[in-house]
Amino acid sequence: MNNISMKVNADNLILLALQEDITSEDITTNSVMRDYQLGEVDLICKEDGVIAGLDVFKRVFELLDEKTEVTFTCADGDEVKKGQKLGVVRGDIRVLLSGERTALNYLQRMSGIATYTRKIANLLKGSKTKLLDTRKTTPGMRIFEKYAVKVGGGYNHRYNLSDGILLKDNHIGAAGGVKEAVMMAKEYAPFVRKIEIEVENLDMLKEALEAGADIIMLDNMSIEDMKEAVKLTAGRAETECSGNVTKENVARLVDIGVDYISSGALTHSSPILDLSLKNLHAIES
Repeated sequence: MNNISMKVNADNLILLALQEDITSEDITTNSVMRDYQLGEVDLICKEDGVIAGLDVFKRVFELLDEKTEVTFTCADGDEVKKGQKLGVVRGDIRVLLSGERTALNYLQRMSGIATYTRKIANLLKGSKTKLLDTRKTTPGMRIFEKYAVKVGGGYNHRYNLSDGILLKDNHIGAAGGVKEAVMMAKEYAPFVRKIEIEVENLDMLKEALEAGADIIMLDNMSIEDMKEAVKLTAGRAETECSGNVTKENVARLVDIGVDYISSGALTHSSPILDLSLKNLHAIES
């Protein structure tokens, strides 16, 4: 996540997180640290995983005090080990204490997503199928969570509702049918937009193909039906498999031949990666 993206898209979200944690003051820190004191604290990994969100972690402290210095011994995407020292934060001890939890919340959450994504992406290695995320993200965290998916080796589906057309079951119901939904989307949407539609059976698939959908999402269909759907599609549209995809069951989907597998679990069910700030100590300036 580069500096421009950080300032334009992330700073206000990080500030909201800090405001949530510090409404008037950090009363605990202020009670034990009345004045400025330069200090350092180590960033320690407490379990094996994939690190993601280092720039966000660093930005938390910079927004509290631009003089804070954060140095890392790893980079986003690196596999890290339990007990590994990942970096050092140096600055006003009051800032180190007040920013600790917010910075770790971001880094742990993003690293957890990257770790989980890497595990599933590795299971798809050697196939043509790409792993996608979804919009099942934590409110206020989408930019961070989707970035973490990319770090982990996955790909981003549409970012938000303005980013692409995906006709799901309720859209189809509102339009009056598969054919009607695709035709209405084609009429309304800019020509540069692809039209994706969700189908639940082979009859819906045939109707979507006849209507000229660009991408067909095979939602919660059986393995046999999905294999047949790929044959029937025969390259006339891209295919995406969706529905309760996790690292425990993704292996069974590898040989189906779909272009994409989307998994909400990447962002809504990945556990955090346990990280900690330890060994805080004062240093002479």
